[in-house]
Amino acid sequence: MRGEAGKAKPQVVPDPAAEKLLAQFLAHLSNERRLSPHTISGYAHDVRALLELAVDAPLGKLQIHQMRRFVAQLHARGLDGRSLARMLSAWRGFFRYLARDHGFTSNPCAGLRAPKAKKSLPQALSPDEAARLMELGEGDNDAMTVRDRAMFELFYSSGLRLSELTGLAVDDVNYNDAVVRVTGKGAKTRVVPVGTQALSALREWLKLRAALVTTESAALFVNAAGKVVSPRTVQHRMKQWALKLGLPGELHPHMLRHSFASHVLQSSGDLRAVQEMLGHASISTTQVYTHLDFQYLAKVYDQAHPRAKKKSA
Repeated sequence: MRGEAGKAKPQVVPDPAAEKLLAQFLAHLSNERRLSPHTISGYAHDVRALLELAVDAPLGKLQIHQMRRFVAQLHARGLDGRSLARMLSAWRGFFRYLARDHGFTSNPCAGLRAPKAKKSLPQALSPDEAARLMELGEGDNDAMTVRDRAMFELFYSSGLRLSELTGLAVDDVNYNDAVVRVTGKGAKTRVVPVGTQALSALREWLKLRAALVTTESAALFVNAAGKVVSPRTVQHRMKQWALKLGLPGELHPHMLRHSFASHVLQSSGDLRAVQEMLGHASISTTQVYTHLDFQYLAKVYDQAHPRAKKKSA
């Protein structure tokens, strides 16, 4: 006999009239809005969840307080804020269709919001882990190893996005001023400082790059065939090096961007400067790093403050 957690959900008998309206709505999405089968399947799943919740209430008489209860029930079942927001969007679309084509007089979802999705903090390397990564293949003059070291140094030095790094041209780096010109989201250009170690790694790479490039390629980072390096290759190489160096977790390019932001913020406390260097349109996007900074400070406090140290057993 199964326990409480293993009990099957009671069978919900669908209302034929409501199912017919759903079928007509899905036909509208397919024939008029030309949505993909995958998207239509998502709508069907989300609206059917509503029909199951509202099985004892006619669709045309649903009120906002009932919809709030439905959202609360789904939340209690474990649906997160993002899933509920998507579901509410499908419900609103369904009721808009019913108002347009079937004479429904109100949309009980209007003004209803899903619970806020829990924001997960971006992962970052510790300064020591970042330093270990930058020492990859030390003393190895293999062109791809030297290129990887230059790419990772520039990632960490300047907080670039993966697409920004692979889109760089040789002339985008100004060695005299120690800056790199980056084209980010929305084709917006920004100028970001480059550290001395990254500049040194780039100079070493440029010596070897010349032998690989047979055409007039302007790309800063190229593969062994002399063609611009792909984002997938960068991701793959970073994972390989992380395994080889024994770095924890699954290392990916965006983690170096996160590491750059959190380490600069820890040292400077200048959130606005970090925003500009990352190319964030809104400072609210950058503020997630204040949480990372606090975690770091809390760790230092726990280790250093005499009244915070845990008693040894």
